[in-house]
Amino acid sequence: MGSCFVQFSSATALYLAFSTTLAGAQSPEDTSPDEIVVTGKYLYTDQINALKTPTPIIDVPQSLSIVTAEQITERGFKSIGDIVNYTPGVNTSQGEGHRDSVVFRGVRSTADFFIDGVRDDVQYYRPVYNLEQIEILRGPNALLFGRGGTGGILNRVTKRAVTGETFSGYAASVDAFGAFDVQIDSNVTTGEESAFRVNAFYERLNNHRDFYSGDRFGVNPTVKFELAQNTALHVSYEYNDHERFIDRGLPTGSDGRPVEALKDIVFADPELNTTQLKAHLLRATLQHTFSENLKGNFVASYGDYAKLYQNFYASGYSQATTPNIVTLDGYVDTTDRKNLILSGNLIGEFGTSGLLHTVVAGYEYIDTSSNQDRFNSFWDTTADDKEVFPIARPLNLRRGIGVNSSGLTATNSFSTDLNDDTRVGVDVFSAYIQDEIEISEKLDVIVGARFDSFDIEVFNVLANETRTRKEEEISPRIGLVIKPQENISLYGSYSESFLPRSGEQFANINGNNDQLDPNTFSNLEAGVKWDFNQGLSLTAAIFEVQQSSPQVADNDPSTLDIIESKIEGFEAQLQGQVTDRWFVSAGYSYLDGEQVNRSGPAGLRPRELPKNMASLWNNFQVTDKLGIGLGMTYQDESFVNNGNTAVLPSYTRIDAAAYLDLSDQLRLQINIENLTDTLYFPNSHSTHQVTVGAPVNARLTISGRF
Repeated sequence: MGSCFVQFSSATALYLAFSTTLAGAQSPEDTSPDEIVVTGKYLYTDQINALKTPTPIIDVPQSLSIVTAEQITERGFKSIGDIVNYTPGVNTSQGEGHRDSVVFRGVRSTADFFIDGVRDDVQYYRPVYNLEQIEILRGPNALLFGRGGTGGILNRVTKRAVTGETFSGYAASVDAFGAFDVQIDSNVTTGEESAFRVNAFYERLNNHRDFYSGDRFGVNPTVKFELAQNTALHVSYEYNDHERFIDRGLPTGSDGRPVEALKDIVFADPELNTTQLKAHLLRATLQHTFSENLKGNFVASYGDYAKLYQNFYASGYSQATTPNIVTLDGYVDTTDRKNLILSGNLIGEFGTSGLLHTVVAGYEYIDTSSNQDRFNSFWDTTADDKEVFPIARPLNLRRGIGVNSSGLTATNSFSTDLNDDTRVGVDVFSAYIQDEIEISEKLDVIVGARFDSFDIEVFNVLANETRTRKEEEISPRIGLVIKPQENISLYGSYSESFLPRSGEQFANINGNNDQLDPNTFSNLEAGVKWDFNQGLSLTAAIFEVQQSSPQVADNDPSTLDIIESKIEGFEAQLQGQVTDRWFVSAGYSYLDGEQVNRSGPAGLRPRELPKNMASLWNNFQVTDKLGIGLGMTYQDESFVNNGNTAVLPSYTRIDAAAYLDLSDQLRLQINIENLTDTLYFPNSHSTHQVTVGAPVNARLTISGRF
């Protein structure tokens, strides 16, 4: 059953997935020079894919998952978190109610996000209305993406203008909570060698929690110009405007578990708990084919982000001694960031001494300015950022004014206690090279390395102090692929990544941070990939992610301790067409790890590390016009905090869908989430901030083309 927003089937998408580029995806109707064609072993395209080289998935020595636009539509996914829930080896974190936060193989990240291969590191909820597909790569990925990517990366591939076609599609949906959205996708051929496409959406947010509301709007026009027979230019502009209520969940009780009796209480201010984002993203990609064996591209990207979030949340609660009162804390935080990114790649194929080489060589330059500040809440009754309130539905708090547990009127100020104010400038230059060497039809070797020069300057307004730091790192990658049969590969790989001392969001390099080397991460992985047929594939891997973190010694600040910890695991995924009428996507992961401190193993698990996770989705084509979907996602219990005193309970959620094609141009669809109306807690941020999962919810969608 084809979505009206997608022009290829799930099976084809799986087989061709990594020929879709990080520079953007093309629809099969596009018959321009960069149309995907299959030549011999490789899937060739003039655009650069996630691996920078035209390598089929079966020859990639790394775990990865692809979610196509068709799957996003059919499963009713509305967020990055929805997609992650059905992906092995990764899970979601709460993100304090205002941002995407993904835990890649036990490593939490708010910055390892990319759009068309370009870094997109500001903290916000990313829309999915304009996507051709989502690509989730596991394991350190510094060779291709630079700093971060410690447990994995997530890349959004956007839709592009298509020459030679004119089409328009639409979708509108409404759910049982009252949330609704509309979106359009329209492509117009403006000449034999040019095209224009626009994707746009509006979403009104609502859910099961008191006060929750919000609006999202996005528009993404793109143009394509075929400048010459072997040269194409793609230009894209995207605007995102987003505002929503921030809900950081409920506290945990004496047993360390979420207090179910408080599941309907929102520990927030109905007026002041809010996040706002305005983002302007401009990207241009120039691609050129020099010869049959040499291709190149140049990408220029500019992003301008203005972000605000302010909130109150539960920071203290004692169910045993004071079960009817809660301590609230809060802050307001703003970020203004501008990113200029320039990158280029050359991809060549040549033979030497009987060996076939596929080489990618590239560079990247990033110029970032990031200004951020934070004001703590400040209560006139305590002259502090914390105040204690009686628990009620709703809390007696509005516009920063409420009655505290002593019966006194407490008034907050978000402009008195300045906690942080920094002006950051970052310059990054990177160069990398990788060679995929085909030694024989049954043996490939992949070797490569990346050099990164990371230069940061931080002006700390509070201390009236400027600090600078320059870090230079080399990140290697090596892989081995053995193919006993054309449709089976066995692989092993080793890769490294690093995270500068300034962290993901360039917070600061104050104090002892400017003395320390970056955190480094290594990934050792072995796996198997098996294409049963063109429509069904199995992948499985075992891996070990090891972190080395230099820290100033407690007993001698002039010396460093190197603290190492590791996470081990197994993951598997089966995806594709079992029959012409049955599509399946199933995933499983097992994760184990132990915290390590200066004294050695601590006997504690890292937080947000479920031991077992599993997901399953089935699509059945009952008749030519009717299809149904049925799925489940399971997450084992994990710890909310590193002290292992608070627990996120395990849960199983059942989802379902039905699709009816009223005509070739019109579809009616219903998606039901949490079919059994289970009370569950999908993620958390800290001890007293646990997300309450939504009860049963149905969403009706009408989509079509004209």
